[in-house]
Amino acid sequence: MPARSQPARWRRWAAQPAPHWLGGNRIELLQGGDEMFPRMIAAIDAAAREVWLATYIFNDDPSTAAVADALDRAARRGVAVRVVVDGFGSRPGLPWLRRRCAASGVQLEVFRPLERWTAWLQPGQLRRLHQKLCACDGGLAFVGGINLIDDRHDLHHGWAEAPRLDFAVALEGPLAASVQVAARAIWARSQLLRLWPEEVRELARSARPLSRARALARGLRGAGSLRGPDAAPLQPVRAALLVRDNLRQRRTIERSYIDAIRAAQQRVDLAVPYFYPGRLFRRALRNAAQRGVEVRLLLQGKIDYRFAALAAQALYDELCARGVRIYEYTPAFLHAKVAVIDGRWATVGSSNIDPMSLLLNLEANLVVDDAGFAAELGRRLDAAFAASAEVSARPRRAGWRGWIRRGFVAWVAAVYLRMAGITGRY
Repeated sequence: MPARSQPARWRRWAAQPAPHWLGGNRIELLQGGDEMFPRMIAAIDAAAREVWLATYIFNDDPSTAAVADALDRAARRGVAVRVVVDGFGSRPGLPWLRRRCAASGVQLEVFRPLERWTAWLQPGQLRRLHQKLCACDGGLAFVGGINLIDDRHDLHHGWAEAPRLDFAVALEGPLAASVQVAARAIWARSQLLRLWPEEVRELARSARPLSRARALARGLRGAGSLRGPDAAPLQPVRAALLVRDNLRQRRTIERSYIDAIRAAQQRVDLAVPYFYPGRLFRRALRNAAQRGVEVRLLLQGKIDYRFAALAAQALYDELCARGVRIYEYTPAFLHAKVAVIDGRWATVGSSNIDPMSLLLNLEANLVVDDAGFAAELGRRLDAAFAASAEVSARPRRAGWRGWIRRGFVAWVAAVYLRMAGITGRY
């Protein structure tokens, strides 16, 4: 079909940047803050020049206070430490965080602060910083879905016995430089809007030449290795950093997911707490299941936000009827945003599969092309699926009640997106 006769949405889809793969990275999967925080603290303590950190939530609790202590130590010994947090997600802990940063010299920025009620009247306030990034000396970085909050603490539901299910990765190699540039871009955007176009151009440049990324990654020698001296060395793998930035890379993460699902031949395993995908995403899942691919979704069973669960459940009938298997994770809160496809393609990041993550928030996902990494993440997911309850393939709400429920969810989502300035079909 000639390009001019294709629907406009397909032309826009084709214009989205594809993943830019870089080889030679060493990547370690981390489950929860119990695994990530000690690695991050060691990396910050080893930093010699600069530390960049971006997060949605930076909470005041013992686990994250240890991370704050490491940032303080780095700033006091002369390392340039810059932290950016979201004004909504980190709002409860901002007074504590500001006092700490001011005392130690850590440079703190708040993305879209909401400390005055008039801030809600400013355009763009529904678009939040949801990325979780940390980079040390351009050579050691962390990407994922883990906020700086104790695994057993939820800001709305309090403390629990079981830790939430969540993942991140620690990575060394050329791609760590791109993580650093992405975190620096968000910090600069929060500090001064006029610097943002310059940072975006630098991010684009850093993603192209492998030689420049390798040059920036020299800091890994001073940051130490990902694993201890007695652990087996990690093999270099191919990976790409995907950023959703409300500029040119608006639907890059969504495109990467859909392209991988369309190419799937054996299995698609996807875990995400907030699930309300658009038409193209749902069609990709349905088509994969109908051509014989085993498609499994791991969604919330222990609910944190009632409407988010209602939105996901409104799609159960459609997906189950086409052969998609849905499981609800009940041992603890589910916060992981991960997927494994055909035992090779894998992603770990901050992006949910809902309108807020795919159309509004600033997100970051790492995609990995490596059988070893995919197998490790797959084993963790298999354990989570085994501990979950499968939703019956028989429609749970048939007839007019189901259509009313789905119509209500779609209407609320459409109103929310229009308030955020998003128009068109999703």
